[in-house]
Amino acid sequence: MELDAALKEYAVHIQINQGKSQRTVASYLQDLKQYAAYLKKHDIHDTKDISYSLIEHFIAAQSAEKSSSSIVRMAASIRSFHQDLAFMYNEKDPSLNLEVHKHSEALPIYCTIDEINMLMSSFDDTDPNQYLDHTILETIYGCGLRVSEVVSLTLSRVDLDSGKIRVLGKGDKERIVPIPQGSIPLLKYWRDTVRPIFLKNRSPLFFINRFSRPITPRHVELVLKNKDVELGFKKHITPHKLRHSYATHMLQGGADLRTIQEILGHANIQTTEIYTHIQNQEMFHSYQKYHPGESLQKLEILQKKETKK
Repeated sequence: MELDAALKEYAVHIQINQGKSQRTVASYLQDLKQYAAYLKKHDIHDTKDISYSLIEHFIAAQSAEKSSSSIVRMAASIRSFHQDLAFMYNEKDPSLNLEVHKHSEALPIYCTIDEINMLMSSFDDTDPNQYLDHTILETIYGCGLRVSEVVSLTLSRVDLDSGKIRVLGKGDKERIVPIPQGSIPLLKYWRDTVRPIFLKNRSPLFFINRFSRPITPRHVELVLKNKDVELGFKKHITPHKLRHSYATHMLQGGADLRTIQEILGHANIQTTEIYTHIQNQEMFHSYQKYHPGESLQKLEILQKKETKK
């Protein structure tokens, strides 16, 4: 069955016949929208051409950016969609063996301050294209923004005089985010000097490429991927990991969780609390490394080894 037609029929079916809540229906349809976009990207336009391996690869790709609970729901959305097709049109169900289990949240991977400094100082700011990339990454890290929020910023939403950005986040919710004082000169130079070089037609966007077109999240991901290789990073830095780094460094610097929650645009404080686990883990490692009792224990072990010799 043609993919778009199948999705439309499923949307009607799930809303009328399955008795799910409006919130669940909205979540399922949003998941399937992303699923369909992935399939089309791989030139799949008919449901009979969908394979288990494609579904598996899609889930794996989403796992890099989403929480385990979101992945579990996404898998449920896909299974529901294919089960509906199998029942209504006797199609094979490629999701039949798909199993995704909810597990405890892994701690976010983040960069050290030294790694951030290394990254930001690695650009040749005399090159307008590199200045663009540098400024985008500085905005993601310096303001804790999602890559989608940065590439969609408009000139009217960036107030460099007051040092604030009006961010339109998930669910079209607006929040005010402060710009670090050290980042303002970089952004001003971009807006007033470099951006006009790229501007070939009127654009409301704050960030544009040399063709005066919007920046894509994929472009930002590739910049960081190349920097991983260039700088020898082992962490596979992504735009979202820069956001994790911002939150972690804010917490380490003494910011309270509520402030970080508001700046990041988290609807639930529990989402933000994951960064306290990072801090607790670091405290544990410091204790293990520097506590006198630990040091004495290590000394005793070394002395016993020397005695045996």
